[in-house]
Amino acid sequence: QVQLVESGGGLVQAGGSLRLSCAASGRTASSYAMGWFRQAPGKEREFVAAITWSGGSTYYADSVKGRFTISRDNAKNTVYLQMNSLKPEDTAVYYCAAKDGNMWSLPSRYPYWGQGTQVTVSS
Repeated sequence: QVQLVESGGGLVQAGGSLRLSCAASGRTASSYAMGWFRQAPGKEREFVAAITWSGGSTYYADSVKGRFTISRDNAKNTVYLQMNSLKPEDTAVYYCAAKDGNMWSLPSRYPYWGQGTQVTVSS
């Protein structure tokens, strides 16, 4: 079992930056692949970024590639999402998720989810 708690969301102007954190607890939390997803009102949850348990490989949605960076610190059981050059269309609730094995972009592949943190980008 893995428990996930996101933090770092807030209100930012377009072009600004935010860093989200996801603290994981559980005996094997550092061995899980981690993903960030987001959900805007009236839309389906969509993939943002993922990272392997070692941090050696990452994968990004085209919409955030070059602007967002996912990373992890296994000593702190924490995964980060650095978001730069934010746009109003990045406004959503951001969720982190964990899964055993390989990283995936499909939300249905992740059994463990945090409660989400709101990111609002004003124009």
